[in-house]
Amino acid sequence: MSKKSNAGKKLGFWAATSLVVGSMIGSGIFSLPIALAEFGGISLFGWLIAAAGAFTIAKIMIYLSKIIPTTGGPYAYSRAGFGDLLGFLIGWGYWLSIMTTNAALVMTIISYLGVFFPILVEKTLLGLAVGMAILWIITTINSYSLKAAGKTQVIATALKLIPLAIITIGGLFFINFAHFSPLNISGQSSFQALTVTTAYCLFAFLGLEAATIPAGSIESPEKTVPRATLLGTIFVTVIYMLSSFSLFGILPPEEISSTVSPFADAAAKIWGANAMYFVAAGACISALGTLNGWVLMQGQMALGVAKDGLFPKAFAQVNKNLSPTFGIIVSSIIATALVLLNQSKGLSGIYRYMVLLTTVLNLVAYIFSIGAFALFAAERKFNLKPTYTNIALAIIAFGFSIWMIIGSGETAVMAGFIGLIAGVPVYIWNKRKR
Repeated sequence: MSKKSNAGKKLGFWAATSLVVGSMIGSGIFSLPIALAEFGGISLFGWLIAAAGAFTIAKIMIYLSKIIPTTGGPYAYSRAGFGDLLGFLIGWGYWLSIMTTNAALVMTIISYLGVFFPILVEKTLLGLAVGMAILWIITTINSYSLKAAGKTQVIATALKLIPLAIITIGGLFFINFAHFSPLNISGQSSFQALTVTTAYCLFAFLGLEAATIPAGSIESPEKTVPRATLLGTIFVTVIYMLSSFSLFGILPPEEISSTVSPFADAAAKIWGANAMYFVAAGACISALGTLNGWVLMQGQMALGVAKDGLFPKAFAQVNKNLSPTFGIIVSSIIATALVLLNQSKGLSGIYRYMVLLTTVLNLVAYIFSIGAFALFAAERKFNLKPTYTNIALAIIAFGFSIWMIIGSGETAVMAGFIGLIAGVPVYIWNKRKR
C-alpha cells in the first residue's frame, strides 16, 4: 500500500486534539466529585495542584514527542532512554493502565445510565452486563477502522462539552459560598487532604499524552502531536476548574457524596427534575467518547511495543484499515476480566479502586519518561541541553509524580507493582522466542 493511500487513513490535527481532550474529559470530571466531596472545598486546590503538575508533565511530553515522533508515547521515550527491558515494563504497565481506565469508564457509564434506568445501579450484575456490551460495541468499531475511531472521537468530544458548558456557566449564577466552609471536612490534616485529592484529580488529567501514543498513525506527528497536546491540556484545565467550582457551589458536599450522578443532580436543582436527564445523557456521551479514545489507544500501545519485538508478533498486525484488531480485542478481554474480578466491590468501589490503580501505573510511565528527558538533556542528545529550565522542569515533574504515587495509597501501589512484575515472564518468554 502506498504512503499516499495510507496518509488518508491517518489522524489529523483535530482528531489528535479530540483524542487528548476526549481522553481526559470523561469519567473523571463527571464522577470524581463523589470521591472528592468527603474532603470539601479543599479539593478545589487539589484540582489546581493537579493541573500545575499535569502542565509540567505535558511540557516534557511535548519536547519528547518532537524528538521521538513514533507510536508508543511514554513507552517509546523510556525505551530510547533506558533500553528494552525497562521500555517493555513501561509499555506493559501503561497498557495495563489503559485497561483499568476502561474498567473505570464502564462504571461511569453505568452510573449515569442509572438516571434513566435505576435498575442498572440497583442490580450490579445487570449493570455490569450492560457495561460490558457497550465496551464490546466500541471495541468492534475500533477493530474495524482507525479512521472510523478518529471520527467517532471528534463527534463524541464535541457532544460531551455541551452539558459541561451549560452546568459551568449556569451554575455560576447559583453559587452558595457556604458550601466551601469549612474548607477541609475530612478530619485529616490539610496536607494529607491535599495529597489525596490531588491524586484523585490527577486521574482526570491522565490522557494528556494521548496524542503521543498513536504518533505513527498521525499526520506530521512532529508538528501535530505537540500542538494537539498543548491545546488539549489548556482547554481541559479551564473546563475542569470552572465546572468543579460551579458544582461545589450548587450542591453541598454531603449531597455530592451520596449520589452517583452529581452533575445531573446539579442540573435538576437549577432547572428542575427533567434537566437531569439532559446532563446524564451528556455524561454518558462523554464517557463513551473517552472509552472510544482509550480503546483506540490500547491497540496502539500494544502495536508500538510489538513493532519493536517486545510484544508477541500478533499485536503488530493491522488490518487493511490500519487498525490493530488483535491487540484491541485482547485488551478488551482483559478489561472485562478486571471488572468481573472486582464485582464484589460494587459500582462505586470498582470505580475508586480502578482510578487509583490507573493513576499509579500512569505515573510510573511518566516518571521514566521524565527520566529519559533528563538523560537526553544531560547527554545532549536530540538537541536537548542541560539548561536551568530543563533541569527545573525535570525536577518538578519528577517530585510531583513521586508525591502522587504516595498519595494513591498502599493498596493501589502494591497492585500496580504486582501488575508490572507480572510482565517480566512475558518479556523473558518473548525474548527467548526471538
